[in-house]
Amino acid sequence: MASTDTVKRAEQLVETSMKGNDASHDASHAWRVRDLALSLAREEGLSSNPDSLEIVELAALLHDIGDYKYLRDPSEEKLVENFLEEEGIAESKKIKILSIIKGMGFKDELAGGGNQEFPPEFGVVQDADRLDAIGAIGIARCFTFGGNRNRVLHDPAIRPRSDLSKEQYMKKEEQTTVNHFHEKLLKLKDLMKTKAGLRRAEKRHKFMEEFLKEFYEEWDGKA
Repeated sequence: MASTDTVKRAEQLVETSMKGNDASHDASHAWRVRDLALSLAREEGLSSNPDSLEIVELAALLHDIGDYKYLRDPSEEKLVENFLEEEGIAESKKIKILSIIKGMGFKDELAGGGNQEFPPEFGVVQDADRLDAIGAIGIARCFTFGGNRNRVLHDPAIRPRSDLSKEQYMKKEEQTTVNHFHEKLLKLKDLMKTKAGLRRAEKRHKFMEEFLKEFYEEWDGKA
């Protein structure tokens, strides 16, 4: 595990840098991803390696700082790197933490980044972040984000985009909140990197499917 002081300062950085974000990407999201990642790491047998747990904890805590969706100033992109240097994190660990954060986004998987070999720490952090994007919490976060961007809930005339490229995914073209389930959230279960992540994802995935079935029935006045 990371030193207590480093973790406390990382938590402070998360709170200050994510303060202006909506509730889909706030500090609570970082806390949940950290707790999930450490839990998955233990299930995957990483707990015997303190260095691995330190990498997992810091990458999970800091993963959304400088997120392109919320960037207010280009200098925010360097916040994590500067923090790790100030904390005197060993170069080998720093490189791993930064590479996990840089490569864990869904947009990078669309660009073909998901096919390469990855260290076990990467798998548990990415799975933890994706678990927080699905299930009951995922549904709540999805509608919070959509509301913040003034997206309509659903429009049967706007079809979900299939076979998205990274560029299309990042484009802010007119889209509905419910379509995000089909374009991303329902795909996450099959993209899990760890057995522990997949076990949890299956339950959350099923919950989303049931939610959507009910949503469409209510939308059409059938429920």
